[in-house]
Parts: sequence; C-alpha cells; structure tokens
Amino acid sequence: MMIDLFIVALGTLASIFLGRNSYPLEMLENHGVSILEFVVLSLFIYGILFKIFGINKSLWSYLGVTEIVNICTSILIADLFCGVLYQFMLPDTFSNVRFVIFAPLLIVAGIMFIRMLYRALRERENNIHGKNAYKNTLIIGAGDAGYILLKELSKNNVFKANVVGLIDDNRKNSIISGVNVLGTTYDLLKIIPKHEVEQVFLAIPSISTKDKNRILNILKEADVQVKVMGSGIALEEGESISKHLKDVSIEDLLGRGEVKLSQGEVQSYIKGKSVLVTGAGGSIGSQIAREVFKFKPKQLVLVDINENSLYMLERDLDFEKSHAKEYEQVNYISEIVSIREKAALKEVFEKYKPDVVFHAAAHKHVPLMERRPQEAIKNNVFGTKNVMDVAIEYEVERFIMISTDKAVNPTNAMGASKRLTEIILQSKGAKYKTKFAAVRFGNVLGSNGSVIPIFKEQIKKGGPVTITHKNIIRYFMTIPEASQLVLQAGYYASSGEIFLLDMGEPVKIIDLATNLIKLSGLEPYKDIDIEEIGLRPGEKMYEELSLDYENSEKTDNKMIYKNTTLDIDIATLDKQLEKLRTMLGNSTNEDIRKYLFEVIGKYNS
Repeated sequence: MMIDLFIVALGTLASIFLGRNSYPLEMLENHGVSILEFVVLSLFIYGILFKIFGINKSLWSYLGVTEIVNICTSILIADLFCGVLYQFMLPDTFSNVRFVIFAPLLIVAGIMFIRMLYRALRERENNIHGKNAYKNTLIIGAGDAGYILLKELSKNNVFKANVVGLIDDNRKNSIISGVNVLGTTYDLLKIIPKHEVEQVFLAIPSISTKDKNRILNILKEADVQVKVMGSGIALEEGESISKHLKDVSIEDLLGRGEVKLSQGEVQSYIKGKSVLVTGAGGSIGSQIAREVFKFKPKQLVLVDINENSLYMLERDLDFEKSHAKEYEQVNYISEIVSIREKAALKEVFEKYKPDVVFHAAAHKHVPLMERRPQEAIKNNVFGTKNVMDVAIEYEVERFIMISTDKAVNPTNAMGASKRLTEIILQSKGAKYKTKFAAVRFGNVLGSNGSVIPIFKEQIKKGGPVTITHKNIIRYFMTIPEASQLVLQAGYYASSGEIFLLDMGEPVKIIDLATNLIKLSGLEPYKDIDIEEIGLRPGEKMYEELSLDYENSEKTDNKMIYKNTTLDIDIATLDKQLEKLRTMLGNSTNEDIRKYLFEVIGKYNS
C-alpha cells in the first residue's frame, strides 16, 4: 500500500503542475505550503478508499478484472473528493478541471504499471528457474484461509507454487484476488490434468472429517502432491499461515474422526489424584501420560525400564508446563523400574501411594516373542501380575491395563501372554477394592516398530516396501485417539471388564503401503516396488476384537464397547500360573508355548 500511496503522491503533484503553464519550481516557491497540505490530505483520502475497496489486500501476482475494477473505482471516487478539496485549498489560477482529468489517469496508469511489472518479473524468474522450480498449484478453499494463503504465497512463496486456480464448492466461477475459482471438488479429476496441476493445498481448517476423506480419496486418483491445513488454526493476518500446511499423513487417509471425551467423567477420577503409568516411555504409555497430565493430577509417576524414553517424555512435559500456567501445580517424576521386580514396585507404590494405575508396560513384537516365549511370559504375564498384586496391596482405586486384539484367538506367544493377563485381571473382578479393567484395541499408527515407520524408512531408502502377504488386513487407530479412549474407559471400570475400542474398518496392508508411496509423490511399482516376503512366525492374516463367547455391550461412549466378564476359579488359575512359572526355568520353548496355549484354551470356550 505504501508503494500505491507513493504513486498517488507523484500523480497528484504531476496533475497540479500540468494544470498550469508554469515551471514546477516557480509554483512550489509561490504555493509550496498549500500544495504540500493538499497532497497530504489527498493521500489520506486515497488511503481510506484503498482500504475500503481492499486495494491494500490485492495480490500483485494475480491481477484480475475484479482488482482492476476496484482500483479504478476507488481512484475515481477519491478524485472527486480531491477535486472539491482542490477548489478550496489552491488558488484560482490552478485549473481544477485539468487536475480532475489528469490525476486519475496518471494514478491508475502508475498503479497498473507497477503491478504488471512485478508480474512480468515474477514470470521471468519462474522461466529462468524452469518448471521444476515452480509447480502448478490448486488451492482448495476460497474462504478466509484460502485467501490469506494466496496472499502469503504472492509475497513469500516457500512452496514454489504457481497458483493456477482455486477450488470451492460454493463459489464456482468467482474470482478471488485475481485468481479464478475453476470449479468444485467434484471437478478435481477434470481440472487437474487440464491445468497440468502438480500440487494441491487443502486450505479449509473447518472441514469435516467426512468431506476431508472424500476430497483426499479423489486426490488419491490424481498424480499430485497434497498438503493439508491443520484444523482449528487461528487465521490472523501477519502470522504465517503456510506453516500450518503439512503433507498428507496416513492418518488423514484413514479418516479417523475426533474422539469425544466426557471431560467431567475423566476428570472425576484423575484430577488431584496420584496417577502411575507403567511403560510410560512407550508409544501408548507416553501418550497416556500426556493425556493424564492435561487433567491435572496431583502427581504423575512415570515408570519404565528405558531411561532414554523417560528422559524424552520428561522434556516434553517440561515444555508443556513452562508454556501453560494451568499446569504449574502438576508434579511428575520418573522411576526406572522393571515390572518383573516386585520389591522395586512396592518401593514405588509405598513412596507415591498411587490412586490410579495405567498399565502399558509389555513386550509386543510378535516375531521376537516367538523366539523367546518365556520372555513374553516373564514380562507380560508375571510382570503384569506383580503390578496387579501390588496395586491390590496398596488399595489403588483403579487399575487400567492395555491389551491387544492379538489376545483374541491368539496364534503367537505374545498374543497368548496378553490373553492370559486378561484372564488374570478378570479373576480379580469385583473381589477387591481396586476397580480392574482392560482395554483391548488393534494397531496404533506410528508406534515404535509398527508398519508405518518401517514403510516410511523403506521408501526413504528407495524401496522396496516389504509386506508379508498381499491379503493381510489390520485394524488401525491413532495413538492420541487410543490413549484418550483408554482414559474414558477407565471411568467405566468396575469389576474386571474388558473394553473394546471401535477400530473402524480393517485396512489391507498392501493398500497402506501403496498410499504411503503415493503420499511421498512416487508411483508404486514404478518408482518404489512392493515385495511380498511371506508371513512371519505367529502372524495372522486378520485380527479379531472379540472371542466367540464374549457379548459386547454399548457404553455411553459410542467408540467404546464392554465385553461380558468370566467367572474364574482363582485357586485353579493360581496352580496353572505356578506350573507355568516353574517351567520357565527348566522347560523348552516349545513345551512352555504349548502349556501357555493349553491354559488360555480352557478359558476361551
């Protein structure tokens, strides 16, 4: 706008001088003060009208009919006001008529010239750098976010985007800052090839999950790179909005909706309480700790055997605490403890007197546990039993255990060990003061050792992406989603229930691999190959969430279901566990594995 006002000042002075057959210096010498006052007031008038007509917001790179009309209209109106002002402020010897004619012509010409020059220089730069430097780009969303993004790209084009058009379902055939709205999202597959589009920015922060999924599914069919604007961002001028654009993630493609927690219910059993999280350094455990932190417990005890992961979690919580006064009173402490060491667990429980325990510590990698089933039993079964027993001894109010869909009709030692922990938990049932519950769910996206990070690493290295079988399917949800639902399920805990999380529709792993390759801007089987390597030991083609005898009931949260509980003979179970413990020291892997499945088989029918 400052450049525009500078042009106005020059145009105004030139029009004054053209209005009289005198030398400019002579005019300034005789009427300098009056001329200066007039120019200043003229700038004020033009500035107001430029603001009203949005000239200060117009993008020089995208000069269109709308902008030209607004520029001419604002200048003509300003010229009328200045013509009246001219009549009163300057002597009669100056020609008012000539000024009113010359001023708008000179100012319009100057403002249009500077914009056309900028556009020409920009196009020349694009041509010099070549097509690879600037990519033909579509912006989906012609609302506030799309407009601000368009404006920002004209000044600081960090994405090297040559915006060829906008897409909006409600503004077809409109022009926004000189850029045409080419059509609706339903026209994308026609518009993209027609305009040789290479990248697409989805700039609708308020978009619903349903519409977002629909658009992303359309874009999957096009050979374009896609960036998505985060939801719920503050659209303030002056702040970079492009920083909110991110590459489309696999989470976006899976289209998981937002979790709706009952804040009051979760807060009722966490706020002001002592909460202990085992496995706090793991993917799920650390996120549960972060979610618990938000509900302001009196203290948060982070238990894990991995010192590095606990250190990183503490750093994250330090950052949160330092940037939000509401968390100043939340205390958290890390304890390096193995759940296999019952005496060490007692020390921690004695010291912190936890009211609530979230038990996330476990061995989870199927192939590794197949080689050493006794390690799965030592950690997942007897380690978990240690935590339960100590929780009972110290009269913990609630004990929430993380389980897995691999515990349902297990075919591997890891799944069988987790099923046995569910049985142990259900045996506690309503027999103790502590309210026990397990939460069972499938794979979480991005967890340590899961397929997503592995696929990304393989793509980064140039492939191939390896899958075990082309028809294998899995359930997926995000880590924050799973962790938040665990907290909600914790409120429903009563007498040894097993809660199931709604995992949505199962996903074929080969589709997951294909989508990740496409999201990286590459073509499957051309740029990156996908190879089948065969099922791993103990791996299933598909996972289940419930056993045949289990009847799922709805809870107040539509994402959480409750299974019926077992009536378990504790004396019999204790004898089975004792025999299993004895076998760990003097039996073969095969014998241990066989007896483990024998035990759980008696409870699965």
